[in-house]
Amino acid sequence: MSANKWLFRFLVSCISLLMLNTVKAAPPNIIFVLSDDVAQGDLGCYGQKLIATPNLDRMAEQGTRYLSAYCGTTVCAPSRSSLITGLHSGHCPIRGNFEVPPEGQLPLPAETTTIAEVLKSAGYQTACVGKWGMGFFDTTGDPLKQGFDHFFGYNCQREAHSYFPRYLYNDHEKILLAGNDGKSIGKTYSQELIQEDAINWIRKHRSQPFFLFYALTLPHGRHEINDLGQYVNKPWSNSQKAYAAQVTRMDSDMGELMSTLKELGIAENTLVLFSGDNGSSFSTESKMGSLFNQASNGLRGFKRGLYEGALRQAAIAWWPGTVPAGRVSDQPWAFWDILPTAAELAKIELKENEPTDGKSLVAFLKGGEAPKRDYFYWELHEQRPIQACRFGKWKAVKNGPNAKVELYDLKSDPGESTDLSAKYPEKVQQAVQIMKQAHTPDKNWPLTGIPDFRKRNSKAAWKATRDRLKKASD
Repeated sequence: MSANKWLFRFLVSCISLLMLNTVKAAPPNIIFVLSDDVAQGDLGCYGQKLIATPNLDRMAEQGTRYLSAYCGTTVCAPSRSSLITGLHSGHCPIRGNFEVPPEGQLPLPAETTTIAEVLKSAGYQTACVGKWGMGFFDTTGDPLKQGFDHFFGYNCQREAHSYFPRYLYNDHEKILLAGNDGKSIGKTYSQELIQEDAINWIRKHRSQPFFLFYALTLPHGRHEINDLGQYVNKPWSNSQKAYAAQVTRMDSDMGELMSTLKELGIAENTLVLFSGDNGSSFSTESKMGSLFNQASNGLRGFKRGLYEGALRQAAIAWWPGTVPAGRVSDQPWAFWDILPTAAELAKIELKENEPTDGKSLVAFLKGGEAPKRDYFYWELHEQRPIQACRFGKWKAVKNGPNAKVELYDLKSDPGESTDLSAKYPEKVQQAVQIMKQAHTPDKNWPLTGIPDFRKRNSKAAWKATRDRLKKASD
């Protein structure tokens, strides 16, 4: 071999090695898929027998499935706000569904630090596709003012009850959907447009680090779909058939998302986290909950409560070659851990003015132990303010301002069937102190009861939504 050929091959090898190291050093893409109301019991990998979810089951086989992954709290806006801000619901600026007329919800304050803003500071492209619910476009909660480069879907969660809405938003532009009236099954199924936008955005940004918050509306009510598929002849109610078809449609779209990442050659550099925004959505006595056995995990409670069945949601991590395949973990983590996790993956050190209640899950995602912490805490301000905390094996629940503090041993009683508060008063006092310490007072979220101004806003907001629908049909 001549000296020139040897030198040429040596230089090619050096360049190839440099490029390989550069690729390895590149921060990973991050996709968080938040399904509105899917429960552990809805997915085959958690034991569901009647609803087909082959893609999510495969995702669990190729990744890690979590049994004690906690949502922010157990309704839409505050749960996703906890995820976006890295704050638990005692500190988060949104702690309940606060409806605002004529459209939208209570906005995130301008000074809020969001996961999108953190990642943008590291050069990430950012998008929210699906449902927002944290402030309309003329407020500080506008997603395009909270770190997202792109938004597509429903801004207002009241509008998102229809899967055949009269319009969706592309950034700030209202996209009218001909043939839809927002009240019944129409011509254009919203999820088709939402999925198309998500996939196209991934393709467009495949060559740079990106963060996609994919906030699916499926399978939240109303239970509407344009094709009942394999469930059309099942001896079930129309709502039950539609619910099953919604879950399977979501599963199919997850399959397309993962296939797209593989096709583009970026799967090995992309962390995909799939999750519900709360635990079980239906009572075990309801027609939906009983048919699909959502409480097959043996946990107590469902949406709008703070027992484990409402707080533990379906959660799967997938990152080929990094997240262990086939792992099932019962170690707890929560939505407010995602922001510091993303910061570590992007090699960002959070500043003092960027507070978080979470802890990074990076080592845990890669197969290590979950981070240690003093407690988990939740509150929710819906029909009445309620609180809960988990510390070690203990779980405490307070179902209202004047309610007693219930105490459960999750190690021996994960179904929270036996209240041990009378037997362990010292643990009750510990829980009381945690609830006091973890709650930051806020005029919107007093622990004494729902303020009258919130009730008035909610009434006016729902009237505005009904008036819009009526005007459109006149």
